[in-house]
Amino acid sequence: MSSFNFDVITLFPKAFELINNLGVITKALEKNLIDLNLHDLREFGEGPYRQVDDKPYGGGAGMVLKPEPIYKAYESIIKLPNSKTLLMTPQGKVLKQNDLSRWSALDQIILICGQYEGFDERVRCLADEEISLGDYVLSGGEIPAISIINGVTRILPGTLGTKDSLIEESHNSSLLEYPQYTRPKIFRDMKVPDILLSGNHEEIKSWREQKMVDRTKDRRKDLIPNAESLDTNKNKNRKN
Repeated sequence: MSSFNFDVITLFPKAFELINNLGVITKALEKNLIDLNLHDLREFGEGPYRQVDDKPYGGGAGMVLKPEPIYKAYESIIKLPNSKTLLMTPQGKVLKQNDLSRWSALDQIILICGQYEGFDERVRCLADEEISLGDYVLSGGEIPAISIINGVTRILPGTLGTKDSLIEESHNSSLLEYPQYTRPKIFRDMKVPDILLSGNHEEIKSWREQKMVDRTKDRRKDLIPNAESLDTNKNKNRKN
């Protein structure tokens, strides 16, 4: 099986050194499940100072990334047939779990990281999709890019130990994950729910399903528009 390719166009490739300390990605790199290729935008800059940005036409604060270096960097990348290009921008659509699942079926993702006040509008022509982490602004696109690399990698076959690890996670079912406990049974007067110690796997399963519904309704009701229809086992699973 060939590796999944991540190609990142960035002005700050050192930001991706963090990836070497993220267990899931480190293991995937060691197993050759993924290839991570960093393309330093500065190397494609213009003139003796490798210029990559300039003042905006029409005036305004800050600097704007020029189109030429980004296009040169992009065109230097070998494109695989099953590939998508993602532009990291606060104007993009908010990243969701189903996006990660969808992209995991690809062979390659090219990530373009913005900086400063953004990039020349003509850069958008390169992107298949524009992606944001949320309704806030970061100093650059590196953190969103790392998030996407992490999120897609852990879905790839062979990355995690068991399929159940993925199936039961928050957001894979549009519900938040149920509460988790481990030893000790009592910690600072806080007890593990009796149901989890019962050994009755059917009741534990029902309890967890209801806790997923309850937690999602309480914290992220937007994930379940028909929340009331999911409230099927509430009376059955009152055990704490």
